[in-house]
Amino acid sequence: MMKFRFRRQGADPQREKLKQELFAFHKTVEHGFPNQPSALAFDPELRIMAIGTRSGAVKIYGAPGVEFTGLHRDAATVTQMHFLPGQGRLLTLLDDSSLHLWEIVHRNGCAHLEEALSFQPPTRPGFDGASGPPSLARITVVLLVGAGDVAALGTEGGSVFFLDVPTLTLLEGQTLGPDEVLRSVPDDYRCGKALGPVESLQGHPRAPSKIVIGYSRGLLVVWNQAARCADRVFLGNQQLESVCWERSGRTLVSSHSDGSYAIWSVDAGSSPTAQPTAATTPYGPFPCKAINKILWRNCASGEHLVVFSGGMPRASYGDRHCVSVLQAASLVTLDFTSRVIDFFTVHSTRPEDDFDEPQALAVLLEEELVVLDLQTPGWPAVPAPYLAPLHSSAITCSAHVANVPAKLWARLVSAGEQQSPQPASASWPITGGRNLAQEPSQRGLLLTGHEDGTVRFWDASGVALRPLYRLSTAGLFQTDCEHADSLAQAAEDDWPPFRKVGCFDPYSDDPRLGVQKVALCKYTAQMVVAGTAGQVLVLELSDVPSEQVVGVASVDLLQDREGFTWKGHERLIPRAGPLPWPAGFQPRVLVQCLPPAAVTAVTLHAEWGLVAFGTSHGFGLFDYRRLSPVLARCTLHPSDSLAMEGPLSRVKSLKKSLRQSFRRIRKSRVSGKKRAVAAGSKLQEANAQLAEQAGPHDVEVTPVQRRIEPRSADDSLSGVVRCLYFADTFLRDAAHHGPTMWAGTNSGSVFAYALEVPTAAAGTEKRPEPAVEAVLGKEVQLMHRAPVVAIAVLDGRGRPLPEPYEASRDLAQAPDMQGGHAVLIASEEQFKVFTLPKVSAKTKFKLTAHEGCRVRKVALVTFASAACEDYAETCLACLTNLGDVHVFSVPGLRPQVHYSCIRKEDISGIASCVFTRHGQGFYLISPSEFERFSLSARNVTEPLCSLDISRPRDATPARYVEGTPTPRFGQTGRPSPAPPPPDTPEPPEAARSPMSVDSATSADTTLDTTGDVTVEDVKDFLGSPEESEKNLRNLSEDEARACAILIK
Repeated sequence: MMKFRFRRQGADPQREKLKQELFAFHKTVEHGFPNQPSALAFDPELRIMAIGTRSGAVKIYGAPGVEFTGLHRDAATVTQMHFLPGQGRLLTLLDDSSLHLWEIVHRNGCAHLEEALSFQPPTRPGFDGASGPPSLARITVVLLVGAGDVAALGTEGGSVFFLDVPTLTLLEGQTLGPDEVLRSVPDDYRCGKALGPVESLQGHPRAPSKIVIGYSRGLLVVWNQAARCADRVFLGNQQLESVCWERSGRTLVSSHSDGSYAIWSVDAGSSPTAQPTAATTPYGPFPCKAINKILWRNCASGEHLVVFSGGMPRASYGDRHCVSVLQAASLVTLDFTSRVIDFFTVHSTRPEDDFDEPQALAVLLEEELVVLDLQTPGWPAVPAPYLAPLHSSAITCSAHVANVPAKLWARLVSAGEQQSPQPASASWPITGGRNLAQEPSQRGLLLTGHEDGTVRFWDASGVALRPLYRLSTAGLFQTDCEHADSLAQAAEDDWPPFRKVGCFDPYSDDPRLGVQKVALCKYTAQMVVAGTAGQVLVLELSDVPSEQVVGVASVDLLQDREGFTWKGHERLIPRAGPLPWPAGFQPRVLVQCLPPAAVTAVTLHAEWGLVAFGTSHGFGLFDYRRLSPVLARCTLHPSDSLAMEGPLSRVKSLKKSLRQSFRRIRKSRVSGKKRAVAAGSKLQEANAQLAEQAGPHDVEVTPVQRRIEPRSADDSLSGVVRCLYFADTFLRDAAHHGPTMWAGTNSGSVFAYALEVPTAAAGTEKRPEPAVEAVLGKEVQLMHRAPVVAIAVLDGRGRPLPEPYEASRDLAQAPDMQGGHAVLIASEEQFKVFTLPKVSAKTKFKLTAHEGCRVRKVALVTFASAACEDYAETCLACLTNLGDVHVFSVPGLRPQVHYSCIRKEDISGIASCVFTRHGQGFYLISPSEFERFSLSARNVTEPLCSLDISRPRDATPARYVEGTPTPRFGQTGRPSPAPPPPDTPEPPEAARSPMSVDSATSADTTLDTTGDVTVEDVKDFLGSPEESEKNLRNLSEDEARACAILIK
């Protein structure tokens, strides 16, 4: 029967108000490199850069902390982007040939990116016929003419249209068709061949009314739009790829599909020119690939700087991704590990300057952004303060460290600077805008472990995720690929002069090097790095390089258990003898787990000098000061055969999996048949009648709990150790507390060990003679055998215990050791609090039974009040397999709030989620990007920035003008609502956030597009011209009437 319980009307208003002051969900900023970039733009006046992606995202970057993000309605690829210089406006072209005008607007003192207008080329039947106007169905290239108020659109059919940018309307009577261009071409050049699509449009640097039009066939035409005639014609015969002006406007440079580029003189006469002034194939004479883009920059020294992409010898280096920089006799071939998307130079654009004097070269690649300093000899790379490729090697784990001490921070920064010293002259050239965000009150570290055995340290304190330091563990081991690498380097030729640039390297020398778990003690600068082959490294931060021998020990987790044979990979062999280590984290001890399975859990207690680690076979405890093992416990069930195959083995027992599945089905059917069926129909009728009755609103129906099938004890991988935890608490009796270690497994088992740590050794480096001892104190088996995700001990006040050294150094409030302690055990299905030392159940919350989901990530988080600085609550935050975030009170386990955070289909995003101690979190939305979110109403990290913009008054977009122009053909201008009057309240902060647009790679956004195409629009395309004009006139009158109503 359905249960009812009666409550008083409504919830507690004071508690609801307090929740609003404590909790608020925001997706704030995306860290890392945009996934699948497709377009690049740069505004030399504002010094800002834009990147477009295949998913339709638009991201604008300036100085560190200055970021704007937008997302097109349609998830179409951004093919081209163009800034209106100095205006803070951006014109984007998508692969569906639609144009979109974005602008940076200021509101409440901060700048935001918004889409102002859009334009869709017409595609009505009969519009592309020979008798009609030229086709605008497929736009291939866009050029902003002059100050950017007019855009020239090159098409696949060879026509050039002109568009009024502020209103995104076509300019009538200015369209340039291929027939009009062919009149200026000699008859022998026509020979019945079409000119092909418009490949390039470039504006004359000195005459705004002139543009050069480059056709795919090779024809170049300098067109005077004011006089409607061709000034110069260059009869190229090689397929064209790109065109570039020289600064004075007297020379043109074109690049072609055969790997050559040609120089054309614009001053010599007015007759058609058939031969260029000079033509060269830089990497000839053998067949070469196309030069996709070329830039020509002049310098005061008289030596031109030529930058081009592609052009490599097809047979030898056709698979290389290169950008070549040529100046005088020096040629450098920049060799990248991913495809080149686009590039630009940062140079002088002031009209009064006679030379470009390029300062920097920015190259956008598919996996990273590389900037070179062109003013420093050797053209070194400039370290990026943001847009770092997080996935330079695939991310395998991550962790966050909050409130990093200033001393440790300075040492990490110093170690990072010693790794990659930079010349003093090298500076980041993209410096537009101002960061208005306050300096972070505390420093946060984000640690990422990678497949190649490296751990990267990131400054996660603000909006820009800045790389600090890189730790590599590969130097400690012998790998199989070292000899092959040396042979490959020896066989490298001197020509072309390749130079490896960039840090993206997705290939690992040995998959066993992959980092699985990391733990850092921020007070002693000690850390643990655990890997795929069972290696557990204890490291310590050193400010000077050293050469030392690393202590090696092994721990057998099987404990000589018979019947198990390891079938996985071999252990990594450490190098012998003293090894040189640079300044930074240097290994002290290597503990090798046997069998060498991947480490699944690790924890460090620097105050006791202990490190605990677990694999799929069991867990161990090691005293790294005495270099001696303390404990090894095997957690394998007798049928855990899959645990012996290792993560790199693909052999699995299909029969066993099928047999277990059928057993579960049979059990569920049998248990269902045992229920009484006779009175079932009458009971259902009674319940239905009861449900139909209108009951009072203060009646609350208890949620129906789902029946949870207990997991079989012989499930595969039941011995996997999921979590490890150190605590100073009461385990033996209620009168004496001491060090303990807790371990939770995949089968719902919890082991609690009492540790005997010599008290004289607390905080000292040397361990006295008595060794650390571990005695099993408690063993708990959860009812449904659900995997244990996390364990935490709460003190007498219900607060989590402080970290090592926090209480002893007065860095945190000492725990309450007078009242009774409790242990919180979080499994995949429920949260349960047990009293200590009796380990009796105190309270619980069945998440799977109530919500139908499973726990994936858990953390104890401190939420500070946004209204009162002195008030804070410690709560339990958990992420489920459905992507929802739930917050519970501690120790009462009462649900507080829950939010939908990650799409349930995004399995990798859910698996990569990391909570911080102060209510924020990170998860991967792509292999190269972290999405940052906040659960706290007070602790929010989001972009707050401004940009100095100068816009001409007459260039205001249509949505700010009272008389909105009539849309032409398929134009779908989406004007925003009129600005509210002064007495209108401001919209909520979530609506005003510049990052409120969900990520294109993480959000399952549902958009209402019903207003884009109407029946009247279809009738316009199908009816006669007279009916179309009448309908358009009626449409404009309706819009004007609607605007008047809104204004009133």
